[in-house]
Amino acid sequence: MAAAASDFLYEQLAAELGDAIERGALRPGERMPSVRRLAEDRAVSVATIVQAYGVLEGAGLVEARPKSGFFVRKRAEEGAAPRPPRKAMTATRPAVSDGVGRLIAALRDPGVVPLAAAYLDPATLRVAALNRIAAALAREVSTLGARDDTPPGLLTLRRALARRSVTWGCALTEHDFVCTIGATEAITLALRVVARPGDAIAVESPTYFGILQTIESLGMKVVEVPANPRTGFDLAALAATLRSSPVRAIACMPTAANPLGSIMPDQAKAELYALAVRHDVPVIEDDVYGELCFDGTRPRPLKAFDKDGRVLLCGSVSKTLAPGYRVGWIAAGRYQDEIERLKFSQSLACPTLTCMAVAEMLASGGYDRHLRRLRHAVAGQVATYREAVLARFPEGTRVSAPRGGFVLWIELPAPVDTLVLQERALARGVAIAPGPIFSARQQRFAGCMRLSCGAPLTPRVLGALDLLAHLADDQLTRGHRGSRASA
Repeated sequence: MAAAASDFLYEQLAAELGDAIERGALRPGERMPSVRRLAEDRAVSVATIVQAYGVLEGAGLVEARPKSGFFVRKRAEEGAAPRPPRKAMTATRPAVSDGVGRLIAALRDPGVVPLAAAYLDPATLRVAALNRIAAALAREVSTLGARDDTPPGLLTLRRALARRSVTWGCALTEHDFVCTIGATEAITLALRVVARPGDAIAVESPTYFGILQTIESLGMKVVEVPANPRTGFDLAALAATLRSSPVRAIACMPTAANPLGSIMPDQAKAELYALAVRHDVPVIEDDVYGELCFDGTRPRPLKAFDKDGRVLLCGSVSKTLAPGYRVGWIAAGRYQDEIERLKFSQSLACPTLTCMAVAEMLASGGYDRHLRRLRHAVAGQVATYREAVLARFPEGTRVSAPRGGFVLWIELPAPVDTLVLQERALARGVAIAPGPIFSARQQRFAGCMRLSCGAPLTPRVLGALDLLAHLADDQLTRGHRGSRASA
């Protein structure tokens, strides 16, 4: 838990204690200093210590024991990280829509345990508060909805985003943003502006299936570049790809990538930008998880390194506030005018009411307080899910250790096939996202799956994990028997 500058004393204290735990100065199983004693030693209030311990608990570093205090959490066996692909591949046309369609269809069933969907439990979001804001706006502004907010979109939302961009390290203005219907539209607009059907886009591998599906729908190709589960893009492999392949653009998630949860260090982001300049290609940056890093920081997006406007920054509030509001944006740099024209022809405008409600929420201090609570909640949930998977799944299972977001990337031992696992689990009321839909090539990641940690780890969810473990074990047993029989 890296120490970071903060205006809040409890966050500074939590970062200091977190560093001590990770260095081993406070060891697993040891009792933390009592709340009252630490408050006296640091000359701060008891409430400050309680808040700091709450941060550590949310990050999965300490646990509260009734009538005993706080203890350094014993870590589950770390487990090996999933293996990245061995090399970059030649350009190919994605074919993931059928697999994604089956996943989406499964999620429509309310009786299914939705471990496939990267959505947070509604209780952790601010949907009710947003709804109240929207209702008040609808009552107060009698002409609301009487006209469209044509591109670049609602001014108050763009001003709120410009103010927040200062904390991202970008210092953009309201003129740099175009409002979109979620980040998906932002990415679609970006791809349409920088490339044409038949062009190749370099992407991380594995990468979010929505990006692959959009590229597929536009008739483009992808070149998959290996990604490290901790640091993202393999820059040496990307450099080789750019030298050898006619790549039109790069599409990536430098911060809390989906599905790996990786975060590119600033130096790597600078090197990625330098590669883009050297080969004169634009970069589409998907930053939807940028606010959800477990250590409480807000890493600088790649856009912060952009000197010539070639980075198209795409974002939304779908992962932090309300996915159903479909409020997103793009800061497109040199492509701004083209994006505005294309946005108008593609969808004309964004819904005014939801944009106004989000603008008011972003401008309030309540949003930042919500983000602090949300980061702690998702960090704790990811840690507990990871422990549960390592404790239940077959020996040899590899699990990512994400640094942000709320999904796990899991590699099961061969010969487990997650497409088969998906089908059998769904028949028993559990939905997962199989690995092959995170690649343009169906043979890749056949033994992998993405698991959403967006809901609390309830007995129902634990039962679903037990079922997945049982079904994976069954595949292993049958596979080994088949191998012995064929031998």
